[in-house]
Amino acid sequence: MEVMEVPPEHCPGVESDEAGKGDACVGCPNRLVCSSGELKTGGVDPKVAEIAAKLMNIKHMVLVMSGKGGVGKSTVSSLLARYLAKDKARNVGLLDVDICGPSIPKTMGVEGEEVHQSMSGWSPIFVADNLSVMSCGFLLSSLDDAVIWRGPKKNTIIKQFLSDVDWDRLDYLVVDTPPGTSDEHLSLVSYLKQCSNLRGVVIVTTPQEIALMDVRKQIDFCQRVGLKVLGVVENMSGFLCPNCSKESNVFKPSADGMNQLLDKGIPVLGRLPLDPLIGKACDEAIDVFENHNNSKTITTFEAIGDYLVRILNNLNPE
Repeated sequence: MEVMEVPPEHCPGVESDEAGKGDACVGCPNRLVCSSGELKTGGVDPKVAEIAAKLMNIKHMVLVMSGKGGVGKSTVSSLLARYLAKDKARNVGLLDVDICGPSIPKTMGVEGEEVHQSMSGWSPIFVADNLSVMSCGFLLSSLDDAVIWRGPKKNTIIKQFLSDVDWDRLDYLVVDTPPGTSDEHLSLVSYLKQCSNLRGVVIVTTPQEIALMDVRKQIDFCQRVGLKVLGVVENMSGFLCPNCSKESNVFKPSADGMNQLLDKGIPVLGRLPLDPLIGKACDEAIDVFENHNNSKTITTFEAIGDYLVRILNNLNPE
């Protein structure tokens, strides 16, 4: 990122705690790079090493992304976390960094829970003995509160989530991200760049070209910042009738769009149908892997989870 040679009037300076955050910084093209701390201490934010040390007891970290909103990232993230936690020998964490639309507390049935702080940091909220959650949603005074934050404040809360949450030892940390390729994503990449256990990204899309256009932008973002794309989940691939169990296309699939991803060597992890069961499970925080084992949708997701686990194990063999 380029930096202006002549700073604006009343610039607080890169060493200041107000760097990129003060009133004088509004409108300055250097604002993001100053607030990230990259210009301090020889260009390295000391928090980067601290975060890598804090997260070193996590075996696999996976980001769930999509350039498009409304494709089901949070649904896939919560399903993936629950699926991985089916094996009681695994410890699984789910981190929600969708700051303006934190839906993970709802899907996991822990809305309104209070985060406690100890000497070792923030304690995540436990959904089960081996499944814990952290979300910006726990920090709001009301479930209906809008989060109206500028970039620097988003950057700060993401830094805290990565450096201050006491996950202890985890086999998997799933990170649910907002749509786009902006502040939150750049902050994650910046703060996790020394974490050797960051395995890569699962991309979520829906079948139609309007969604795949944004997904291709997300993949371009990942390639530019050095994030490995582990695979793509095509969500809402077809409508699964709850009465006759037949599937029909709601969204027109774009074969050319998916073929472009395959041509880039990006595997399709699987295709999930649009199933009323999943919508109900998210609204009511139902663990579908315990209650609906015979569902075609759940069987499909189990295959996706198995495929992803194999990929992760190949990246980091025992």
